[in-house]
Amino acid sequence: MNKLYIGNVSAEASEEDFETIFEQWKIPHSGPFLLKTGYAFVDCLDEKAAMKAIDVLSGKVELHGKLLEVEHSVPKRQRNCKLQIRNIPPHMQWEVSANCFQGGAPSGSPTGLPFSGLWSHLKLNGSMMENYALKVSYIPDETASAEGPPAGGRRGFGARGPPRAGSPGLGARPKDPIIIPLRIMVPTQFVGAIIGKEGNTIRNITKQTHSKIDIHRKENAGAAEKPITIHSTPEGCSSACTTIMEIMQKEAAETKFTEEIPLKILAHNNFVGRLIGKEGRNLKKIEQDTGTKITISSLQDLTLYNPERTITVTGPIEACARAEEEVMKKIRESYESDMAAMNVSIKYNNVNQLTSDGKFSLIQSRQSETVHLFIPALAVGAIIGKQGQHIKQLSHFAGASIKIAPAEGADPKLRKVIISGPPEAQFKAQCRLFGKLKEENFFGPKEEVKLEAHIKVPSFAAGRVIGKGGKTVNELQNLTCAEVVVPRDQTPDENDQVIVKISGHFFACQLAQRKIQEILAQVRRQQQPKPSSGTQTPQPRRK
Repeated sequence: MNKLYIGNVSAEASEEDFETIFEQWKIPHSGPFLLKTGYAFVDCLDEKAAMKAIDVLSGKVELHGKLLEVEHSVPKRQRNCKLQIRNIPPHMQWEVSANCFQGGAPSGSPTGLPFSGLWSHLKLNGSMMENYALKVSYIPDETASAEGPPAGGRRGFGARGPPRAGSPGLGARPKDPIIIPLRIMVPTQFVGAIIGKEGNTIRNITKQTHSKIDIHRKENAGAAEKPITIHSTPEGCSSACTTIMEIMQKEAAETKFTEEIPLKILAHNNFVGRLIGKEGRNLKKIEQDTGTKITISSLQDLTLYNPERTITVTGPIEACARAEEEVMKKIRESYESDMAAMNVSIKYNNVNQLTSDGKFSLIQSRQSETVHLFIPALAVGAIIGKQGQHIKQLSHFAGASIKIAPAEGADPKLRKVIISGPPEAQFKAQCRLFGKLKEENFFGPKEEVKLEAHIKVPSFAAGRVIGKGGKTVNELQNLTCAEVVVPRDQTPDENDQVIVKISGHFFACQLAQRKIQEILAQVRRQQQPKPSSGTQTPQPRRK
């Protein structure tokens, strides 16, 4: 694919200008420049010349006051939704194939250009990530037919391709798989072997397994073990984990390390009970099926800053790999179950209710929730991102409205983030915010991110959240490990609502929020008027 598309071309540009530029940068081309209004095409001698043109010209060379945008010209029939992102930081995934960013092409874009995703990815091409200039290009669909549609007649199903997902007759679009990272602990003395010389080993693992691997070397300074987080599909996580175990085994043999090296998986305490199962049945079955021995760290090791327990698997590498698959399968099932439970309170839509005057009204439950999350004031720039890009992407990813409230006071230490959306959107948005604060080192390497969240409840329901003698709120704190406070002597706002304060790590905050929303849903159901006794509820007339 040696044909190049040159965009953002000035109306004053000529073929001689392009000849001069390509000659100046010593980029060989095999044909004349095809100059159109606002863009141009040219054929390079080979792929090496084409890549050189993209690397040295795109976003860097100016012609008549406009920075040129140079990219592979992808034939219309071979366009797909995949990009190749190169030159990203070594500790991240070396090569990424990802869906194009959403966004339409500018009005009046010529039909011969690559499709609308190009306009987004040209902005990404050359942008900086941790002092690395990203290089973005299309991955053409090599399986696409090179032939045009059959001559004559209207194009049929074959020419147009299969119907789009979500089209009538095909049912709903399938949900994206839930991606839960795999976290493992490895002996500190093997971290260097896992990374490899100049990061080559870890880079090869990420490339082969299509995963992103974070080795938290700075955490727990001087500790005998370091955590590793693997982000990928379940298969990618398992493949990367197996490779890491093999590297450790090889390094142990070379250094004459005689102790057994078990696989240690980290899992949040919320999921461990279901992994063990009633009377330990689930865990025993995994042990029997895989031929391994599995132990789980004590509850006494848990703290507010460390809600994870260590699952230690001993046995041959192949057996440990199978056990890891089964353990993570149970954890993912638990996570999906929790996510489904979060949506229980919003399934009261389109319910016919009888009003006090005997008439029917269509009542829809309040699906959207608003949470005020307080973050360090110094972190606002990182959350917003350059030109607001990070907060926009976060909002799009989570499906929630995310806004930073104006600063209150002369020198505020905290800033309020207003998040509005359904429970699943709240979970995604808050999860990313907690994670971003950790990534940007706003919290120390040994401490977990702990934030305060405020939710508003009707003043008449505040007593139900507190419970008789504080029983409900105390049970809530014991169950979730979060600090839950309903400040006394609050003056209800204009909507007759008061604030409930929730403080803790991410999962603690989430669980507390969901439990409080369950209490509110129960209160709302009890507040709904009931038909008088002996009166049969009329059925709505069918049209």
